[in-house]
Amino acid sequence: MDVIILGSGTSVPHPQRASPSVAIFIDDQFLLMDIGPGTVRQLTIAGLKHEEIDYICISHFHPDHTADLIHFIFATRHPPILNKRKPFTIIGPKGLNRFLTLLRRLYGSWLDLPAGLMEIEELNTGEKDKKEFDKFRIISAPINHTPDSIGLRIEDNLGRSIVYSGDTGYCEELIALARGADLLILESSFPDGQGIEGHLTPSQAGDIATRSEVKKLVLTHFYPECLKTDIEKQCRKTYHGELILAADLMSLSV
Repeated sequence: MDVIILGSGTSVPHPQRASPSVAIFIDDQFLLMDIGPGTVRQLTIAGLKHEEIDYICISHFHPDHTADLIHFIFATRHPPILNKRKPFTIIGPKGLNRFLTLLRRLYGSWLDLPAGLMEIEELNTGEKDKKEFDKFRIISAPINHTPDSIGLRIEDNLGRSIVYSGDTGYCEELIALARGADLLILESSFPDGQGIEGHLTPSQAGDIATRSEVKKLVLTHFYPECLKTDIEKQCRKTYHGELILAADLMSLSV
């Protein structure tokens, strides 16, 4: 399982940090975790092609995690792309179908794709859920951010696992979801002492990683306030395992 951090930032524009998105590769399967504004361009910078994405997984519907769905679908309509495009799937919380329907009301036929090209899979937002695919499975759990926010655990057929939190505050559901994961990609939005409801500080993120006994922790989703602090030092108050601070276009392997 290979990982590329496409965007390690937030909704606040930053010259070195795009909005949230992570590419995951499992054999020949290409998964995208969230698709914030600018993701399609970040893919090209990373040498990746948007038309080769097999699955897009949405953690919740905030614009900084979904806005480039519009660009992605519109770009897919480009005839040289559309004529060769194989079917792909968008996976997200319950309400995903309605979300896409509302986008089509705004953009009309500009977001229309041929029948069967784009499949939709919704995950429960009230309890854990699971979807099985050919080379991996997705396990989701509700987390502490919005009523439709879910954390996502990707497991391949060899038992390797990556957990992606999306946006979240401290919650037991995420600790259980991340239990024993090979890699936990966890938000760390604001510095210790300046935390807000529905987001994590570095020491809270470290505590989640310690309690879930993950093998490797990647912190991401840094607001400017957090970037002004010593993120690693704050995380080390509660976590002493392998720690990586995400940067755009960083590559990792599991």
